Amino acid sequence: MAEYISQGVFRLSETVKIESFAGVTGKKEGEGPLGQYFDKVVEDSHFGKDSWEKAESRFQLEAVSLAVQKAGITKEDIDIICSGDLINQCIGSTYGLRELEIPFLGIYGACSTMAEGLIISSLLTENNVANRAIAVTSSHFSTAERQFRFPLSYGGQRTPTAQWTCTASGAVILSKTNGLIKVIGGCIGRITDMGVNDINNMGSAMAPAAATTIQRYLTATATSPSDYDFIVTGDLGIVGSKLLVEFLEKQNIDISVQHRDCGCMIFDSETQDTHCGGSGCGCSASVLCSYFLPMLQNGTAKNILFIATGALMSPMSLQQGESIPTIAHLVHLRKD
Repeated sequence: MAEYISQGVFRLSETVKIESFAGVTGKKEGEGPLGQYFDKVVEDSHFGKDSWEKAESRFQLEAVSLAVQKAGITKEDIDIICSGDLINQCIGSTYGLRELEIPFLGIYGACSTMAEGLIISSLLTENNVANRAIAVTSSHFSTAERQFRFPLSYGGQRTPTAQWTCTASGAVILSKTNGLIKVIGGCIGRITDMGVNDINNMGSAMAPAAATTIQRYLTATATSPSDYDFIVTGDLGIVGSKLLVEFLEKQNIDISVQHRDCGCMIFDSETQDTHCGGSGCGCSASVLCSYFLPMLQNGTAKNILFIATGALMSPMSLQQGESIPTIAHLVHLRKD
């Protein structure tokens, strides 16, 4: 059973394992520094469909299908799927996964959804609600632009602090029987709001949430950054990553050596014109599944903290003058 450590921080019995994983991206992501690591790069951003939303659903289904195939199992061996995305009512997930006919939990944490899904799936598996569970999420540049900013045909100019929503998906299968990577524990984030209201500066809005979650977990577990090979954040980008390091330094926590950010890694900001880096649910999910989990599996890394961050606003809330509340969830992964 899961062990309570402190408010929102828990430890598992080390019986929950990552059995399989897969990352699928679009053409632009495949042209970036991590292109060789993704399980599949889809050249057509429509993925053979007649709308961006249907394409995103196809990305998510493809990631799940590849993870199942890599595990050597069938969809009937999966008990529960935890999934979400950025489209209204999470239709990227529901329409993409409906044909699988697997018990489904729709979740929403914006770009923190992958970590949230891993936490929920791990707890369900730990407590024998599922023998196998899948955490999966996705995003698509064109669906996100249409919903949160302007239609692509508008041709609006992006600000220097803006990030590029990734067309990508990542899926992880958790099991109590198979796998070399263990889910050790986690930290459920607190809603953090520093009053930022610029939709084109998400990194600044989310950095305080990431800092708070990391500090809480390190304090509760009596560990330090040097105990981990990597401390991986999701989608803070260039500006947010710099702020995160500065925030933690004020708490006498130095993560400068261990810190990596998926948003900074997935694109080459100088040659791909992505400004501050990548964002979107699929960014951290695909980088985790294609880059960091293989490192744990082959022993290149043994101990990782994965912290996915999300901005919990909507276009309507910003139009009404609200600031951007944010959150960051942490998952501790280890290979013994």
